[in-house]
Amino acid sequence: MYPTLFTTPGLARFAEEVDAERGRQLAVFGDQRRPDGTGPRTASWGRLVHADEAATEARQRCQRAAERGDLTWRHVLNEEMAEAFAESDPTKLRTELIQVAAVCAAWVSDLDRRPAADAQPPGSQA
Repeated sequence: MYPTLFTTPGLARFAEEVDAERGRQLAVFGDQRRPDGTGPRTASWGRLVHADEAATEARQRCQRAAERGDLTWRHVLNEEMAEAFAESDPTKLRTELIQVAAVCAAWVSDLDRRPAADAQPPGSQA
């Protein structure tokens, strides 16, 4: 048995599932090494918008949704990913990617705590 590494509820299960998926990816694709493809002046989301501009737009959309009271996990994850895509400094990019992973963990935790009959929380679109 492994020592207890995680204290946040649901995080151990999430980490184990991510670890298993990484194992599957390694088995299928091998150890991959690729350029980051990020930075403030790179195209973002297939649009002719620079990544730094897309990050600003994503932050604004997230803030407006929060102010309206209809903030979703999609808003939050989109903002974090846009910020990561806009970052060219490897240390800052790593920090942004950790934030992306933490949002994914929170979203998975939210999904796992929903009753089976409640696939979507009230007000969500299917």
